[in-house]
Amino acid sequence: MDIDKLIDYLNVEQIDKYVFVGQSPAKPSRIFGGQVLAQCLNAAGRTVDEDRPAHSLHAYFLRPGNPQKQILFEVDPIRDGGSFTTRRIIAKQDGIPIFNMSASFHKMEEGFEHQMPMPPAPEPETVETDDEYWEKHAERLSNVLRPPNHFPIERRNVHRRDYINPEPMEPHQQFWFRVQKELPDDHRLHQVLLAYISDYGLLGTAMYPHPVSPAQDDVQAASLDHGLWFHRPFRVDDFVLADQDSPSAFGNRGFSRGSFYNRDGVLVASSVQESLARVRPKKA
Repeated sequence: MDIDKLIDYLNVEQIDKYVFVGQSPAKPSRIFGGQVLAQCLNAAGRTVDEDRPAHSLHAYFLRPGNPQKQILFEVDPIRDGGSFTTRRIIAKQDGIPIFNMSASFHKMEEGFEHQMPMPPAPEPETVETDDEYWEKHAERLSNVLRPPNHFPIERRNVHRRDYINPEPMEPHQQFWFRVQKELPDDHRLHQVLLAYISDYGLLGTAMYPHPVSPAQDDVQAASLDHGLWFHRPFRVDDFVLADQDSPSAFGNRGFSRGSFYNRDGVLVASSVQESLARVRPKKA
């Protein structure tokens, strides 16, 4: 899937003032969580004045989505204030909620400003892409992992893990990403695309200290909830660094955090996620 097809999927169709319909690519067999997250944000944003970009969203993944069926997005316009606008969105298939989200939009203002510095990271051009990694290891990985061309955004993973024979690692990873196409100056489009990729890597980071990976047949893994804050304007058609860590895991739930920096070191967004990761008992 190329980036134009991805944008088409994320650009949900409006069928009523507060009702939208979205489609999914046929693969993978389960809808990628970042897709429905981004589609919900797109639907909500279309009901808000254009001078108000999103500043935060909070979501729960309720059920696996079926890519063979359309998704209905119902937007509840719960508040239109002087500076902030709030929307609540429910995504449904067959009349059953699979995902819900609250999103808040803020009219741009001047005010106090500070940020924590970007952690050390190699320049993106010095890090191999997913495609390059796959080409080197295709024979070993082909029976376990799907090839990276299902993911239309270029990724360069700094702390890459062996998902077939995972060794315990520090719960920290970094990857650079970008859209390999010049995009219009549309803040909503850039936010939707960052929301899409913000679901990538957080679950895996919570598994880094343990000798398991989502590629193993006896591991059940899924995102449970997701929070995302947009701090400053940014573009995803130039490299953005995702810096992720996982401070805690307990009771088969892992907690992860992410910070997003542009290549000038400006903190543009932050994310948090709790995920499920459990090892099923092996059948006799």
